[in-house]
Amino acid sequence: MNQSKNVNGPLLIIGILFFVFGFVTWVNSVLIAFFKDAFHLNNFDSLLVTFAFFISYFVMAIPSSWVLARTGFKKGMSLGLLAMAVGTLLFIPAAQMENYPMFLFGLFVIGTGLALLQTASNPYVTILGPADSAAQRISVMGICNKVAGILSQFIFGGLFLSSAVGGSSKLAIVIMPYGIMTAVLVLLAVWVWFSSLPEVEAEETVEEAGNAKSSVWAYPSLVLGLVAFFVYVGVEVIAGDTIINYGVSQGFSQDVAKSFTTYTLYGMLAGYIIGIFFIPKYLSQQKALNYSAILGVLFSIGAITFTGFMSVLCLALLGLANALMWPALWPLAINGLGKFTKIGSAFIIMMISGGALMPLLYGKIADQIGNTQSAYLILIPCYLFIYYYATIGHKKSSWK
Repeated sequence: MNQSKNVNGPLLIIGILFFVFGFVTWVNSVLIAFFKDAFHLNNFDSLLVTFAFFISYFVMAIPSSWVLARTGFKKGMSLGLLAMAVGTLLFIPAAQMENYPMFLFGLFVIGTGLALLQTASNPYVTILGPADSAAQRISVMGICNKVAGILSQFIFGGLFLSSAVGGSSKLAIVIMPYGIMTAVLVLLAVWVWFSSLPEVEAEETVEEAGNAKSSVWAYPSLVLGLVAFFVYVGVEVIAGDTIINYGVSQGFSQDVAKSFTTYTLYGMLAGYIIGIFFIPKYLSQQKALNYSAILGVLFSIGAITFTGFMSVLCLALLGLANALMWPALWPLAINGLGKFTKIGSAFIIMMISGGALMPLLYGKIADQIGNTQSAYLILIPCYLFIYYYATIGHKKSSWK
């Protein structure tokens, strides 16, 4: 009973942090549409929002592991929240100067703070409890994340994408909400700093120590998992962050399309609920990943084949396909790493940069061929690789 309380307390704090992750991250889909209209951008340039935000994970993941080694998880999380506050604060002068590059820099700084937070929080959730139910715990965190994302869509979509917002002062609308976000992030940083959150270390078991390898790259299950993470985050960001502009290209008004990302998030919520009730009792983590990849291929084909609302719906249903991928991939990729668990986790966080590069590739293809729908073809090989990792790749114990 006491052990359960000791675990539930830290998980509650982490759950609140996952709520923050979701609120800040999923606002990007609104910002893409907002900046595209305000600065008259093409698909590629508007998707620099996702590039600036997610490339910070690649740049900062290893430095984040160094910071955590010196500060510990709790203080590192607090510093991450403060870094995010600096990023949200930059939105105010960016709006006043109507400066798109400054907005992008602010997003990079926000992503830097999130890289620090996620480098600590994801292995934290994995380690706090049995390994075979790690996906279940991360699913609970995912619900916190996606509920926050839905709220951010309603709040920021209503503020930024309303037909009533326009004119030369259009960008000024971001000042008040981002000022409030800055204050909230600072308060959260202080709360986490003084909280009772314990330090958690990854333990190296006797079996792991006996089979220890000399390099983290000697673990094929991790290396292939890194590729799977890269393409997974890429397809998740493409599905969630391009759907508003895609809806507009399919003939929907922006007032209608602004709510489309919430459909994606509802799909993800449904997936997380399935994870909580079925993993690991009825469904193993790797089987969940297997079925999710198959659904990803089918819904991608639907998005490319159908038109209008059915195409948008298939794109939104990728949220359901993607929901269990993060919680299923993480424990599979770090399984058996022993002393390499921290560095392996940092490499995984670096792969969130898939959300920076793949949407840009999508935007470039869409601009080059003049068709935002056909550009979604890049999703299919990504889901096929995830299927390979779910069925074969995660089982590889050597490169021979």
